[in-house]
Amino acid sequence: MRDILPDLRARCADGTPFALATVVAVRGSAPRDPGAVLAVDARGQVAGSVSGGCVESDVYEVAREVLAGAEPRVVSYGISDDEAFGVGLTCGGTIDVLVRAYASAAELADLARVLDLIAADRPVAEATVLGGDAARTGARLTVRPAAEGPATGTLGDSGLDAAVTEDARGLLAQGATGVQRYGAHGRRRMQEVSVFIRSYAPPPRMLVFGAIDHAAATARIGSFLGYRVTVCDARPAFATRERFPTADSVVCAWPHAYLETTEVDSRTVICVLTHDPKFDVPLLAAALRTPAAYIGAMGSRRTHRDRVARLRAAGVAEQDLARLASPVGLDLGARTPEETAVSIAAEIIQHRWGGTGRPLGALTGAIHHGGPIHDGGPTHHDGPTRHGGPDGPHPTAD
Repeated sequence: MRDILPDLRARCADGTPFALATVVAVRGSAPRDPGAVLAVDARGQVAGSVSGGCVESDVYEVAREVLAGAEPRVVSYGISDDEAFGVGLTCGGTIDVLVRAYASAAELADLARVLDLIAADRPVAEATVLGGDAARTGARLTVRPAAEGPATGTLGDSGLDAAVTEDARGLLAQGATGVQRYGAHGRRRMQEVSVFIRSYAPPPRMLVFGAIDHAAATARIGSFLGYRVTVCDARPAFATRERFPTADSVVCAWPHAYLETTEVDSRTVICVLTHDPKFDVPLLAAALRTPAAYIGAMGSRRTHRDRVARLRAAGVAEQDLARLASPVGLDLGARTPEETAVSIAAEIIQHRWGGTGRPLGALTGAIHHGGPIHDGGPTHHDGPTRHGGPDGPHPTAD
């Protein structure tokens, strides 16, 4: 949704009816995750993608039918020998796509309010009925955190609305998206009604400490991956906007002091590139007390051993030390700051999804690892922890 947000807001603002096709479920390998959207307006103009091209033409026709007055519906696309290059997915997976129209002034205004919240980075979730005898496909409920007001809209039953609102707030807190199933009146562990809950949480944060050239490259790739990036350094001559033009904010402060006063949640990633014990030790001690999804620190193996010894002396427990990714990054043979940033980003992605870090060509089985789908990026992953890493991708001057 975020990738075509300006386009959708413009259609709502000028009252142009359109149909929205949304990927609501993926089985096996597929080009786009749940939440990917394609919009088709009354003029036949298209924005977005649900499959990277595999089934777009057929989704377009379904969208035109729904926009012309047909009922909202869920269509499934898979693969067969006969259809692999027709309207099937050549990658071998299956996707379910919900297609519904926003045609009336009330529907467009309601969606516009949701889009405005997304644009302002305010948390909001949309719950949409996918099917079931007890509820109308396409019925919508908009859910905000409890402190920001009640849910709006209805799925057709007050009990169902209450159950979905509670679950949507839980998913929203995690930044997670998925299909939930209920009884007709909201009973859980029933299968009568399927509801797609799409969370729009603010972008996750990347905190980069140490205003060095490697930090500039890491900030750039963090922005590319959808993080809200902050660079922090205690040296005024280094912590400048000119040196970090792609960062969302640049802070001049002692790293540990800043970390202790800023927001860190279970989607935040922390990259410690200061490479100096007087900064590293108090900063990492503070970082390991947070719920951050990933905490990585640059340096050689000798630096890592010294840093761990200092952290133990400072009272950091072994289970907390096990969370530390150090030396930071995957072994890609990186040399330049840009290559090192790719190494760091690769490890963050691996940590998020539980990948092996090995070449896909050397493996068998599914390419995509299972797990919850998240808007705009990482959340905590209870995958294998590590104490050390390769020397290759980092400076080892010490």
